[in-house]
Amino acid sequence: MSKIHVYFMPGMAASSTIFERIQLPTDTFEMHLLEWMLPEKEESLQNYARRMAQKVQHENAVLVGVSFGGILVQEMKSFVKPSKVIIISSVKSNTELPRRMKVAKATKAYKLIPTKLFENIDKLAKFALGDYAKQRLKLYEKFLSVRDKHYLDWSIENIINWNREVIDPEVIHIHGDADEVFPIKHIKKCMIVKGGTHIMILTKYRWLNDNLPKIMLE
Repeated sequence: MSKIHVYFMPGMAASSTIFERIQLPTDTFEMHLLEWMLPEKEESLQNYARRMAQKVQHENAVLVGVSFGGILVQEMKSFVKPSKVIIISSVKSNTELPRRMKVAKATKAYKLIPTKLFENIDKLAKFALGDYAKQRLKLYEKFLSVRDKHYLDWSIENIINWNREVIDPEVIHIHGDADEVFPIKHIKKCMIVKGGTHIMILTKYRWLNDNLPKIMLE
């Protein structure tokens, strides 16, 4: 039997190491990890999705995207014709974005985010208060690999200005009920993971390892 090829797209600025705890039965699935490329100047999300889709080398593959990666795999869908699209800790349309992001879009406040700071995680560490924040920074240092200012500005702009209004009913959505970036109260029709936060790809990997194979084979 030929294997099911599964392509994983990480969240904004994250490297594919966020999937290191995800394990699928190797007799049935083959995992492929995608990485962010730098966007071209003023590149549209659709054009970026077209370029990323060229990295998918198998027909009827499954696309799995986390957070902004979930937005991207939905845009890739029209270029790849996947068998399934699964998004984790993400949104299916701009109607599911939280109010603060809608306000940021209306006021263009997102342009004021000092993304240059993220280029140096050590600088960020000086702003970290308390052990919890420092622990989070260690985590970010490991998993956030793309710190290019142009990429970060582009990503934030494309999340906040995402123009998809109609939800694709074919997209399978897995979401944590404690997601602090995309609160569950704005999310329609999803599989809910109890206690899942926005980084549940790292913290709820056991649930995902148990359930992803079943979801893909349904």
